[in-house]
Amino acid sequence: MNNFGVDDPLPLPLVVHCECTTLEELLQQEWLLPNKLGAYASSTVVGCNTRRYHGLLVAATTPPVGRIVALSTLVERLLIGDETFSLATNEFPDEFSPKGFEHLVEFRNDVVPTFVYHMADAKLVKEIVLAESVNATAIRFTLFGKRGRLELRPFVALRDFHHLRRSEHPHQMTFQRVSGGVTVQDRQTNGQALYLISREAEFKPEPQWWYRFRYRVEVARGQECHEDLYSPGWFKYELEDGRPCQLTASLSDPFPLGFTTTIERRRNRLKILVVSVGPAADQATQRLAVASDAFLVQRHFPNMPPRSTILAGYPWFADWGRDAFISLPGLLLATKRFKEAKEVFQTFAEHICDGLIPNRFDDYSCAAHYNSIDASLWFILASQRYMEATEDESFWKDTLMPATEAILSAYQEGTWFDIRADADALLTGGSKQTQLTWMDVKLGEEVITPRHGKAVEINALWYCAHRFMADRCRGSQPAKAQQYEHLADMISIAFNRIFWNDLAGCLYDCLVDGVPDPSIRPNQLFAVSLPYSPLPVERQHSVLRVIIEKLLTPFGLRTLSPDDPRYRRRYGGSWESRDRAYHQGTVWPWLMGPFIEAYLRLEGEKPFAIAQAKQWLKPLEEHLGQA
Repeated sequence: MNNFGVDDPLPLPLVVHCECTTLEELLQQEWLLPNKLGAYASSTVVGCNTRRYHGLLVAATTPPVGRIVALSTLVERLLIGDETFSLATNEFPDEFSPKGFEHLVEFRNDVVPTFVYHMADAKLVKEIVLAESVNATAIRFTLFGKRGRLELRPFVALRDFHHLRRSEHPHQMTFQRVSGGVTVQDRQTNGQALYLISREAEFKPEPQWWYRFRYRVEVARGQECHEDLYSPGWFKYELEDGRPCQLTASLSDPFPLGFTTTIERRRNRLKILVVSVGPAADQATQRLAVASDAFLVQRHFPNMPPRSTILAGYPWFADWGRDAFISLPGLLLATKRFKEAKEVFQTFAEHICDGLIPNRFDDYSCAAHYNSIDASLWFILASQRYMEATEDESFWKDTLMPATEAILSAYQEGTWFDIRADADALLTGGSKQTQLTWMDVKLGEEVITPRHGKAVEINALWYCAHRFMADRCRGSQPAKAQQYEHLADMISIAFNRIFWNDLAGCLYDCLVDGVPDPSIRPNQLFAVSLPYSPLPVERQHSVLRVIIEKLLTPFGLRTLSPDDPRYRRRYGGSWESRDRAYHQGTVWPWLMGPFIEAYLRLEGEKPFAIAQAKQWLKPLEEHLGQA
């Protein structure tokens, strides 16, 4: 049941009944708890870290990036009478030790991750909360039905979250007693200090290294998979029936994290998101609204106040322009966070360079990187959606219109990476050495899916941008409107002539060096799903039929038809193996959104069409409770 009462609008928590689930299955189910800095806590539902990116405090030292795994895990022991129960689960090369999963009966992915253990006619509840705007996490334990003693041994990594700590590497891991606990620091690097504080416990210094924690997901990824972790000692708690105790871990400051107030603030923010999608929203829609909160964070620029931005994904992505503006309408407009949406637009608009929106900001600094042809065009489409949702003419005139005009002008005249409008009005760009579209994998100097030249979705976006601007200028600036309308007509004519593959009844994926690529890929979908289509209706229907036949799966769209000899059925294995499969067949769930939009755009919101769309979305809805 929901922890917060029958009148609480939050969706029901996802519950894993651990006694009825194998350990292998439990190790594949992960939880994530982020905060507004871009910091997070994450692990599996049994608390066993299976990735180098897991940890109870993965801090963002230069928000939202500069992430370090500070507190990796805890090893907990509960003593009741003469019996001792281990609660932690860790994997080593030849065994699991301890085997706390044997006492774990339930995991709840609620407002905070919650673990429920049963032993000796008692119940122990473990909850984890992350401070909203500080690099700090708290773990709370409450024993019900008995009195007992809890011993917690924290394991500290204090390393870049892409790397692994090994005891033989140069380090000087040390600890120092402080009021209420201890600090741990690697003095070799003079890096951040981790504070481990508890008011209810006695700290017992007993420094140890534990060796070769095994991260099984890294094994599957063909990566280095073993880590050594340092522990300064352990905390001893005397537990009373029903009285909670807490350990707080914070970076560079003994932050007094109020557990209950932090939960309440998070709960109230999530309630607002659920209410924003309306009283008729089903559980899946409510869960998506709640999940949207994870991706909105604050970016800290030097000498500027923090400003909202959108993370592309966890655990390792930061804010990418393409991902930000593809997702902004769903994350921020559907949930009515218009103020935050404006901040995201401003964050990227202020960094436009020669018409290019940053593809991403650097993971270790605030530097902008520019190597995308479509991020700027997605910015324009998101601007259109923002204006439809808000009619904010002031923001349009001050920010969105100047940015849009700068993008279209630079693209028309020519900018970086040979991005320019060709003589036929279509947009071209890139070279054999570049990867400017979302299919951007590059191994060394090899571009896995070469799409330089004229790409189909880029020109669908290019067309849509001009139609949008023609509509925006109509009435107030008739000369400009006519100019944009004329360009849109030219783009449409060339688009149909150049991209239509009459033999396949769909669109070529791109023209590379003037040669059409007949690969059947999902990129052509955007010529149907966007608000304006350059195709006549009968061609739109034909494109959708081919996509349904060749690319549609229950969890998204394939990136390449299985009929293609380059098709890769499995994504997995080594880094190279995964990169070669990334856009050569791998199914991407995000493409289901534009697919449903395209279908409903053609069929209208008739009862049969709504029913079909729901049927297509049902497997993804069920998957929300599994992944």
